[in-house]
Amino acid sequence: MNASDAAARPAEEIVGDTRGTAPVPLSVLDLVTVGAGYTATDALRTSVRLARLAEQRGFHRYWVAEHHSMPGVASSSPAVILAHLAAHTERIRLGSGGVMLPNHAPLVIAEQFGTLQAMAPGRIDLGLGRAPGTDGATAAALRRTDHLNEGADDFPQQLAELTRFLDDDFPDGHPYARIHAVPGPVQANAAGGVQSPARPPVWLLGSSGFSARLAGVLGLPFAFAHHFSARNTVPALDLYRQSFTPSAVLDKPYALIGVSALATEDEKEARRQVMAAALNMVRLRTGRPGLVPTPEEAEAYEFSPVEREFIDGWNANVVHGTPDEVRAGLDDLQKRTGADELMITANAHSGDLRVRSYELIADAYGLPQE
Repeated sequence: MNASDAAARPAEEIVGDTRGTAPVPLSVLDLVTVGAGYTATDALRTSVRLARLAEQRGFHRYWVAEHHSMPGVASSSPAVILAHLAAHTERIRLGSGGVMLPNHAPLVIAEQFGTLQAMAPGRIDLGLGRAPGTDGATAAALRRTDHLNEGADDFPQQLAELTRFLDDDFPDGHPYARIHAVPGPVQANAAGGVQSPARPPVWLLGSSGFSARLAGVLGLPFAFAHHFSARNTVPALDLYRQSFTPSAVLDKPYALIGVSALATEDEKEARRQVMAAALNMVRLRTGRPGLVPTPEEAEAYEFSPVEREFIDGWNANVVHGTPDEVRAGLDDLQKRTGADELMITANAHSGDLRVRSYELIADAYGLPQE
C-alpha cells in the first residue's frame, strides 16, 4: 500500500449512522467539567460513565476538547483522556474536539494519535483547531514563545506538516524525510512489518469562516462550534459547502455542529442548571475562571445589566428543558443548519445530571440499548 492509499480514508469512517428517530447521527462532546464540591477525579470518572453510556445507546462518536488554565474544565490532555476511554469502551469512535494544533509540535500529535490508533484501531478521530483553547499568557507558556500567530499562513503549513507525518510521505530531500511518527505507516514498510498503515481521519474545527473554507478546499470533514458561536453557524457551513472540493477522504461535504443541550425530567431544573453554567461563562469571559457553580449560587448571584444581557444571549442557544422540548429544539436546529451530525455537550454542575441528560435524549429519540 502506497502513501496515497494510506492517506485515503473511506467515508464510512467519517459518516455516522442515524439511530432511532434522530434526524442525523448524534454524538457527544465532553468538556470534562468540574463542579464546585467535586474533583477532577470525579469528572474523569463521569467521563468513563458517559462514554460507556454513549456506546450502549448508539451515539456515533465521543470527542474530548482541549482547554488550559480553567479550573472548571479538566480536559487539558485529550490524548491521555482518550487512551483512558479507549480502555473502557469497545466500539464507539473516540476523538479530539479538538487538539489545538498551534500548541503542539505536529510530530508529537502524530505520535500521540498513532499510539491511540494502535490502542483502538479504526476508532480514532483527530479533530484539529487553530485557537489556543485558553488565554494568551497560557498559550505563550504552552508554546514557549511570546509570538502567537493564529493567522492564515501558519495553520495550513502546520496542518500540511502533521499530515505528512501521519502519512509518512515527506518527499526525498525534505529535512524531515527520514523522520517517522511511530506508531505509524513506516512500520508496515519495515522488514517483516505487519503494522497497518491506516491512520485517524483528520477533521478541521472552527468557530468562524477560516477553517470552514480550508476544510472545504481540502475536502475534509468540518466541525463547527455552534455551542459558543451560534450566529456564525449558517454562514460558516454555507462557506464550507461552497468551497468543498471532492477528495480521497470525502466525495461530498460532511459537517457536524457542536450544540449545548441539557434535558431533565423537570423543566425548572433544566433552567436552574443552565443558569449555573451561564454564570460560569460570565466568570470565564471576565477573567475569573473557576469551578462550575451550584444552581443555588447562581440563584443568589446578582447579575449586572451587562452580565444579564450576556447570559440571555448565551442561553438562547442552549437547548434545554424536558426530553420532548430538547428533541424538538435539536430537530429544529438540524433543519435550520442542515448539519449532517449533532454533537451534544451537556453542561451541568453535577456529573449525574450530565449523564442523565444523555439518557433522556437517547430515550426521546428511541436510540437502541446495545
